Amino acid sequence: MHRAVSVGLVSAGMVLAGASLASARVVERSGNTFHTSVCPETARERARCHAHVVTDSAGRAIVNSFVKPNLPSGYGPADLRSAYKIVTSGNPGTIIAIVDAFGYKNAESDLAVYRSTFGLPACTTANGCFTKYNQNGKKKNYPPDNVGWAQETALDLDMASAICEDCTIILVEGDSNTFGNLAAAVDTAAGKGAHVISNSYGGGESGGSSFESHYNHAGVAITASTGDSGYGAQFPATSDHVVAVGGTHLVRSGGARGWTETVWRGTGSGCSGFFPKPAWQTDRKCHKRMEADVSAVADPATGVAVYGPNGGGGSSWLVFGGTSVSAPLIGGVYGVNGGPVNYASDPYAHTNKLYDVTVGANGTCPFSYWCNAQVGYDGPTGLGTPHGVDAF
Repeated sequence: MHRAVSVGLVSAGMVLAGASLASARVVERSGNTFHTSVCPETARERARCHAHVVTDSAGRAIVNSFVKPNLPSGYGPADLRSAYKIVTSGNPGTIIAIVDAFGYKNAESDLAVYRSTFGLPACTTANGCFTKYNQNGKKKNYPPDNVGWAQETALDLDMASAICEDCTIILVEGDSNTFGNLAAAVDTAAGKGAHVISNSYGGGESGGSSFESHYNHAGVAITASTGDSGYGAQFPATSDHVVAVGGTHLVRSGGARGWTETVWRGTGSGCSGFFPKPAWQTDRKCHKRMEADVSAVADPATGVAVYGPNGGGGSSWLVFGGTSVSAPLIGGVYGVNGGPVNYASDPYAHTNKLYDVTVGANGTCPFSYWCNAQVGYDGPTGLGTPHGVDAF
């Protein structure tokens, strides 16, 4: 056991990945769990993915070598569906699109390992469940692979699968992580008939504001992660046309629900300086768009199992956190529901179908609820987390 990682997420069957994942990234700590961002900070008009991989104290990713009948460390589909009371599995007529930057040549084969390990039905090109496109909507000329973004993509594909196991999945790969290329990929996803488009990335509002119109697709649930750096607004989560998804610390408990959630301190929140407040959002201290709307698990200390690139040229079982977990998870909930979507308004009309998160904070802010959990709406977790699918 590596004592730097929290009890329950690491077992004796875990080993360290190659040193290539240690690099010069900042090693962060959540409780006794070390973790690093898989995507580095970027320049203006470029987005950074919000995935964090669990590591040792030196920043080397920890790989779980177990195979069936043992399951890998980290929460799997049964855990997540139990925590959020998801009892149905969606249908193949509902398309969930995953939008990420750069290529991931092993996306389909790695997804197959995740799904088979956890007993989910196969989702392949051959059976029509999985399709990969470039940002122009072509099944060819994919961008070059990038390990960090490929890890992000693996996480997104696995979380959408965990919640909506029968949904159809399309992956749209942006040529790079510029907001322009990612926006083009979002438009392509919408054009392919996606009911849900999941985006686990973000950056400064000033760099992304000119691309906001590409996230406005009526009738489509476009989820966007709120960030992994604590309090501070990020785009596209601050667009008034997306569902901004924050993050929590999720643990089993002895209560009626069987689980308890508090704020993950790394989750983003903030009051937009650019985008108007949608009619359904009624908090009084932010006169423009406020993030988040809803939330789900994101703390690496209570992370999820993912099968994806290990940085050494192969693929392995890893544990991930970040609001890159919560955005595709909420996307999966929208997929299971499968009903009409009116931007982010539906949860605001069904707050009784959410678990309110009332404990925790993600920083220091001008007004308490912008960065501190409270009864009802707050910035870090929005209205709360799913209690079934009826709020979506």
